[in-house]
Amino acid sequence: MATQDEADKTAYEILSKYHVIAVVGCSRNEGKPSHDVPEYMQSAGYKIVPVNPSADTILGEKAYKSLLDIKFPVDVVDVFRPSPETPEIARQAVQIKAKVLWLQEGIFNDEAKKIAEDNGLLFIMNRCMMKEHYKLF
Repeated sequence: MATQDEADKTAYEILSKYHVIAVVGCSRNEGKPSHDVPEYMQSAGYKIVPVNPSADTILGEKAYKSLLDIKFPVDVVDVFRPSPETPEIARQAVQIKAKVLWLQEGIFNDEAKKIAEDNGLLFIMNRCMMKEHYKLF
């Protein structure tokens, strides 16, 4: 288990170094964390790539049906989906050669963690990207 300092260091490294974030489960609905967190990150200068099979655009960006439909490099896969779905998302993150798998607050999955870490991805679980950015920057 990572200490708070180690987790903060990893979050800082990720948020400093990587700027293209695919948001799996990105929502069109204001007021939902899966909309407001990517909106905040976009306002902080990150490129947001919404992944939502039922949307064409979110936050002014083209939405993709799945990670595998994205045809350009993605740094971070940020996940707003139920924990049981995360191993498959982790496998797709590996396929698209993402550098980071980030599971948002309330999302835990040891299998997704193992898939990510076994394939060299940085991994964060149960932490809000927006809160981490706000705290660290």
